[in-house]
Amino acid sequence: MMLNLEDYRRMAQRALPAFAFDYVDGGADDERTLADNRAVFDRWQFVAPVLKDASVRDLSVTLGDTTLAAPFMIAPTGYNGMLRYRADQMLAQAAGHAGISYIQSTVSTASLEDMPAGRKGAHWFQLYVLKDRRVTVDLLRRAREVGCASLVVSVDAVHFGNRERDKRHYRKPMKLSLGSYLNVARHPGWVLRTLVPGGMPGFGNLKPYLPPQFRRGVGGATYFAQQMDDTLDWQTLAWIRSLWQGGFYVKGILTVEDARAAMAMGADGLILSNHGGRQLDGSVSPLTVLPDIRLACGPAARILIDGGIRRGTDIVKALALGANAVLVGRPMLYAVAVAGEAGVAQAITLLTQEIDRTLAQLGCRSPAELGPHLLRRRES
Repeated sequence: MMLNLEDYRRMAQRALPAFAFDYVDGGADDERTLADNRAVFDRWQFVAPVLKDASVRDLSVTLGDTTLAAPFMIAPTGYNGMLRYRADQMLAQAAGHAGISYIQSTVSTASLEDMPAGRKGAHWFQLYVLKDRRVTVDLLRRAREVGCASLVVSVDAVHFGNRERDKRHYRKPMKLSLGSYLNVARHPGWVLRTLVPGGMPGFGNLKPYLPPQFRRGVGGATYFAQQMDDTLDWQTLAWIRSLWQGGFYVKGILTVEDARAAMAMGADGLILSNHGGRQLDGSVSPLTVLPDIRLACGPAARILIDGGIRRGTDIVKALALGANAVLVGRPMLYAVAVAGEAGVAQAITLLTQEIDRTLAQLGCRSPAELGPHLLRRRES
C-alpha cells in the first residue's frame, strides 16, 4: 500500500536496475546539497492557531495565464524513458487530469510533438541553451506550435555537476560495467516495461539536431553536454526573452542580485533551484534564500522553488515563506517507474490531500492565507 511518496521511492529502488535508480536518486559529489534540500524543511515548525473556520478550502493558485488546481507542478526531468516506456507522456497525462501543469525538458525522451494535448496552461517547456543558436530558435518555434504556455530557461547547468553515484555504474562514459549489466538481468520487469516496447530510448526533442549515431541510447547525453552553451549570460537570456511571447521563467536563481536582474530583464517569474543537488555540491537550499528573495522582489513577483519536496507539509512551508507554487521532480519519477500513469496520479493525489489537510489544521481556507506567521524556526 502506498501511503506517501517515500513508499514510491522504496518500490522504485526494487523495480529499477541500480544504474537507473541512482541516475534519478543521486546528486553531485558527497551529496551534501541533496541531503540539505530535505533537511531544511525540518528546520521549520508550524505554529497552528485554533478555532478558525477552514471547513471549505480551495487549493488553487494562478500563475499568469495558468491556473493550477493545487499549488505544485511536475518539474522538468530528462531521459525519463530510462524508467518506463512513454514515461513523459504518462507524467503529462496525469498532471493534466489533476489540473496541474507538467514542464517538459529539452532532454525528455518524448518530443514536443509527441506530448498529449491538454487544457490551456497544462504544458510548459524547459530550455537548455545550446551553442548553435539555430537549435534554440527552432525549439522555441516548436514549443509555440504545440501550445506551450510558458518557457522555463535553466541557467544553472552550463557546467555539469560531478555525479559520482551515477558514474560508478559505468566502466567508461556511457558504457555500463559488467556488474551493472548483471544487475539489469535481475530486473526483467524493467526490461519488459522499458526496452521491449520501444527499444533503447533516445532524446526526442533533440533528434532532428543530433548526428545519426547519437539519436538512440544514452550516448546522446555525451554529445549534448558538449553542445551546451558555456558562454550563457544575461545578454543571451534577454535575446531568448525577445523570441518568446508567453510566460517566461528563469530557473536556477539562488541570490537576491540574480533575482532582481532576472525580473529587470523581463522575466515573469523565478524558479529558485540548485538543480536538485545535482550541480554544485554545498549549494544553499532554495527554501533558505526564499524569504530574502521574496522581500527583494516584492509581493507581485511569481516565485517558485524546487528541491527536496516529499510531503504536502513541505509545500505548505514553502508557500508560507513566500513561494507561489513549487515543482516536484524525483517523487513523480519514482511513481511513474513503479506504476506508470496510475502511480503518478496517486502521487499527485497524496500530495494534494496532504496540502488540503495541512491547510485545514492551520485554519487556512486557501494558500493565499498562508504566511510566515504560521512558522517558527526550530531551536538548535
